[in-house]
Amino acid sequence: MHDELSTLFDQFDRGRLSRRQLLKALGFAVAVTPAVAFAQGSGGPPPDKTPAKLPFARTGWRTVRLDYITCEVADHEKEAAFYNALMNWEVLSTNADESVLRIGDWGTFIIQGGYHAPADEVAAARQAFEQRQSRLPADKREPFHPREIKVTNFCWGIEPWNAKTVEAELKKRGMSPEADHHGAFESFRVKDPDGFDLRISNGRWNPAGSKARASLGAPPFARTDWKTVWLDHISFGVPDYKQSVAFYEALLGWKPGRDRGYQNQVQIGNIGDIIIRTMSRPGTTPPPGANIDHLSFGIAPWDADAVKAGLEKRGLAARVDSGTGGVDIHKSVFQSYHTTTPNGFDLQISNVHLANREASAIATVPRPGR
Repeated sequence: MHDELSTLFDQFDRGRLSRRQLLKALGFAVAVTPAVAFAQGSGGPPPDKTPAKLPFARTGWRTVRLDYITCEVADHEKEAAFYNALMNWEVLSTNADESVLRIGDWGTFIIQGGYHAPADEVAAARQAFEQRQSRLPADKREPFHPREIKVTNFCWGIEPWNAKTVEAELKKRGMSPEADHHGAFESFRVKDPDGFDLRISNGRWNPAGSKARASLGAPPFARTDWKTVWLDHISFGVPDYKQSVAFYEALLGWKPGRDRGYQNQVQIGNIGDIIIRTMSRPGTTPPPGANIDHLSFGIAPWDADAVKAGLEKRGLAARVDSGTGGVDIHKSVFQSYHTTTPNGFDLQISNVHLANREASAIATVPRPGR
């Protein structure tokens, strides 16, 4: 809790929280936290918050655009129809293999079909899910949805751009860039420290022009009037979060936030945020590779009750996430709900946008295993 209080005062001092927001957040923190916690802390050793050394010299590049995020699912048409109806993402194209949707007017989501999660992963996920559900009242329990989805890559537009210079700078830093140019769109594929597929581009990805040119047929439920306005955060789990934070800071100019000892919410220019967090549990060896376990998008208009009703009216879960456990969502600076997509992905919908992006940065996120 001490870290959360420090974050609140830090954001207030920097003018990113109003006096009213600060007092509100402080009141709720005190209400849900025993006084002994302020005096004694967690009882364990303080987390190491020393940032990792940058792996190489800064490039000086700025990330100015999200070109696309790609995922693989079991049924791409169902997944695409879900986002089209719930989030109002335009369908740019769809065929037997994939669907391409525009996120608001600022990004692209590529959904490829044919993915099936390994049986052992599904079994482990079911066991963990059922254990969590067993602790809930019967009327709060949900059915298990196998997670038949994997986010495979993301592509970021940078400035300044010169293909030859970018390629040379990547090689100078020990990477092996693969060119992937298509007309006016130029990009390179590289691997991040954990082997995640990272693409860097000139920001001109535009697969289908400015208008929708494909249809998925009848939507799975009545469309909402929501507009997706912000990339609240990508939840990016890695073995060593400090190493990843340093890598993206040096390569793409991302700005680290407050280190919590198990994660760091990093700003991606004026595009959105990414929470780079450890996947390890206390006393265990972290699994290899990187994993995106959920995506969170800010929507407008936002009204906590109306959004909850909108989800439930469509037969969808509306799991409250107000940042700090136990706080009434109506009294929280950060307001959001988690729901589940047709292929079992965790989609988060929040009240965060560019002007109040610090709201989610002050939220409390439990350390893995707690």
